[in-house]
Amino acid sequence: MLLFYLIIIAMIMELFFKSKKSLHMLQQNLYNENNRYLKWVAKNIKSFLNIELLAIIMAAVGLFVIYDLNRYAIVAELLILIVYAILTYKWQNLLANEQTKKPLVVTKRVRRLIITTTVLYLIPIVILILNHGNAKVAWLMILILSITIFLNNLIIFLSNIINHPYERGVYNYYKRKAQTTLRSMPNLKIIGITGSYGKTSSKNILSDILNIKYNALPTPRNLNTYNGLIMTVNNHMDKFTEIFIAEMGAYVKGEIKGLCNLVNPKYGILTRIGTAHLESFGSEQNIIDGKFELIESLPLDGVGVLNGDDPKQTSYKLKNKCKIIWIGINNKDVDVHASNIKCSNVGTTFDVTFKGDKEKYKFQTKLLGDHNVYNILAALALGRYFDIEISDLQSAVKSVVPVEHRLELKKLGNFYMIDDAYNSNPVGAKNAISVLGMMPGVKIVVTPGMIELGEKEDELNEILGEQISEVADYVVLIGKEKTKPIQNGLKKKNYNFDNVVIYNDVKEAYTFINSIKQNSKEEVYALFENDLPDTYNE
Repeated sequence: MLLFYLIIIAMIMELFFKSKKSLHMLQQNLYNENNRYLKWVAKNIKSFLNIELLAIIMAAVGLFVIYDLNRYAIVAELLILIVYAILTYKWQNLLANEQTKKPLVVTKRVRRLIITTTVLYLIPIVILILNHGNAKVAWLMILILSITIFLNNLIIFLSNIINHPYERGVYNYYKRKAQTTLRSMPNLKIIGITGSYGKTSSKNILSDILNIKYNALPTPRNLNTYNGLIMTVNNHMDKFTEIFIAEMGAYVKGEIKGLCNLVNPKYGILTRIGTAHLESFGSEQNIIDGKFELIESLPLDGVGVLNGDDPKQTSYKLKNKCKIIWIGINNKDVDVHASNIKCSNVGTTFDVTFKGDKEKYKFQTKLLGDHNVYNILAALALGRYFDIEISDLQSAVKSVVPVEHRLELKKLGNFYMIDDAYNSNPVGAKNAISVLGMMPGVKIVVTPGMIELGEKEDELNEILGEQISEVADYVVLIGKEKTKPIQNGLKKKNYNFDNVVIYNDVKEAYTFINSIKQNSKEEVYALFENDLPDTYNE
């Protein structure tokens, strides 16, 4: 009997570590929104085929062959105990050494999932303890436990399904509370921001600029889902809030419309439209239609800000008649135009003209890249519409704080780091490489490539490799397998592979960069392009 109890303890310990990993992945994949978690499970199915199968086989042998032969049963019990001891050690070390970008956050929802999962696993454990004298029942429970531990990712998913009705009730309660708050503030200006790229940067820039005159509340960080908007209204909005800036993200067509129905924006900004989340949207046209749901949800007296340099926006046939303000750099026939853009290691300067005003106004910002100029132009368009003086706008733009991990320039030791590690995409990556190319000195690109680009992912990463080859003196790739398309792009341009290094851990890149700096009299600029979430660890 002692061996049975030791087996139970070993099983529970492995279950603890494995469930922690599964819960982490479920949370990172938005609790299986749009089947994200199940897709992760499917992609990682091979990693589940491990020695847990040996425990299942031994438990089956114990149940169907030797449960009544004590001498052989003890051998089987010992083998199972050894297997689970090894597995516990393996999972404990895996989690201890794992490089996590965003750890598991033990929210109330996660606690409820833990309770449900615990109840599911307690059923066979309690039956096993109560029937320890019945060898056949005991072996049956060990077999069931072994199978459910092996299928732990799906048991966590089952817990998520079981909890769904309750979670839906919680969501509806807080949704009604948020809508009541918004209805009680009829003078509140609500601005929605969406697009394939640059939503968070645009939101933060707009907030910094509008706050020079108004009390503006942006959604924190990248809280751009239904829950994110609801949490912002319920936890951060007060009677002094004059403008609410709602970042709106989407993985499928119809989501932006739902977010608009939730907060009812009167103003909207559409950043660049591209191929981000093509896999979940299904087609480029679905992406375009999905993003324009924001502009087409605005009332007739609303105002939309569109990019005159984006052919996907200029060619779209808008289905409502709200006021549209066009911004642009290349296209001069717009309402707000930027020219004479100059970039350096201290930021960007540019001139702005407003339609109907022949004066050119000089602006300066700490931000880097043309795409940030577009974001500033969108903020200036609404700022002027809200009657903010141009001198105040100039001051506000000069004081805009760079967004963390979005072309954030900082001195790191003895080199300059251009941190563009958050959620890379084809347009953003191209912009970042262009910014790197404008810098003096030695240029290094550090990247694991881009993700969630559907069937075009390899093709777009190969193009990224070609773009990198035109600028970078050295290339550091993170992950040998997932960066093969980038390697193909570099080869296509006959890039010198003596200047390419491949690591599995981005931390190793810092040592390499410092070694380059030690051998160079020039300044070193290292662009860190994208930082994959933990679901993509090789």
